[in-house]
Amino acid sequence: MAAVALSGHFATKIIPKHGALSIIYIKSASYSTEGKTNIAAYKRGTGGRSSFNGIVATVFGCTGFVGRYVCNKLGKIGTQMILPYRSDFYDANRLKVAGDLGQVLFTPFDLRDEESIAKAVKYSNVVINLVGRDYETKNFSYTDVHVDGARRLARICREMCVERFIHLSYLNAESNPKPLLLKKPSMFKISKYLGECAVREEFPTATIIRASDIYGSEDRFLRSLATSWRSHGNLVPVYKNGKETIKQPVYVSDVAQGIVNAARDPDTRCQIYQAIGPKRYLLADLIDWFYKLMRKDRAGYRRYDMKYDPIFFSLRVAAANMLSPAYPFGGLHWEGLEKESTTDKPEPGVPTLEDLGVTLTHMEDQVPWELKPFRAYQYYLDKLGEFPAPPPPNAL
Repeated sequence: MAAVALSGHFATKIIPKHGALSIIYIKSASYSTEGKTNIAAYKRGTGGRSSFNGIVATVFGCTGFVGRYVCNKLGKIGTQMILPYRSDFYDANRLKVAGDLGQVLFTPFDLRDEESIAKAVKYSNVVINLVGRDYETKNFSYTDVHVDGARRLARICREMCVERFIHLSYLNAESNPKPLLLKKPSMFKISKYLGECAVREEFPTATIIRASDIYGSEDRFLRSLATSWRSHGNLVPVYKNGKETIKQPVYVSDVAQGIVNAARDPDTRCQIYQAIGPKRYLLADLIDWFYKLMRKDRAGYRRYDMKYDPIFFSLRVAAANMLSPAYPFGGLHWEGLEKESTTDKPEPGVPTLEDLGVTLTHMEDQVPWELKPFRAYQYYLDKLGEFPAPPPPNAL
């Protein structure tokens, strides 16, 4: 059936040649086929999963540890997500169910391919950079990922007129860190610091979130300590016996919520936020509590010895890297141990996740559940109260 279309500024009216029925399609007044559209004008629904909140977000690093939580929270509030991936598509396709039907889109990209990056951010008004590397590989060094990659993403987002850029950094990043276990300053810390500078240089209104050690399911904080590669009987080798390292770990869901809240609040532009937990602990007390949660004994809980043993460290790290050059077993590598040995030093006066409206999770409420898969004697069905829960560590 042929039709005649009459176009106007606000509406398009289609009149069939046969019959009196006409169909009117209402157009947004702020819609334009040239340049960027006002995406917020298309907000629809009550704000839930099946709504559209006006945010089209590209999440780089979506398949990583933090990225999966961020995508889940974005999907719950009706965000349309564009998820770039650089590996097998089946590593990313599980995120399809994070949002409603048609709201989660995938595109392949490479951190060194500017055309693929531009394609991923072309239609977005928010870009979140969660790309990071705990250890270097033959393909990507710390500088390639944390500095050059972050600069490239920020520059292309500015050129593509993206409204918001949110960058996840590291709490203890600095230009000249003091080496603890390493013989030279940590390139992980230096590259994170330089990455921050690069992002702010290319995208001045970017929001920076500096995170301490992040724990949660499939993390690299709890699990690197819980693995059998880190312990030898009752001996857990730790720098300076863990007595001189103070940690303020933060739960991954809290970090993700802070990122989402920052994306929705325009007042967070040009701001730096510290993603830290609610309490500070000695590393020795944390490790002792972790192992008491995992190793249950009828005779009661015994104190685990944290002793710094350079020979043990060297042999274990060398064995882990020799057996698996591409991926260190148990997350056991020198830069990871250096990061573990570093005291968290929040900067006074810098806002935290609580300033973003996040209610922080306490470790004693979450860690027992996280370490449950590592508990010894899983096959033994203990009676209720047979093994009382060990007391949590004392906060400083």
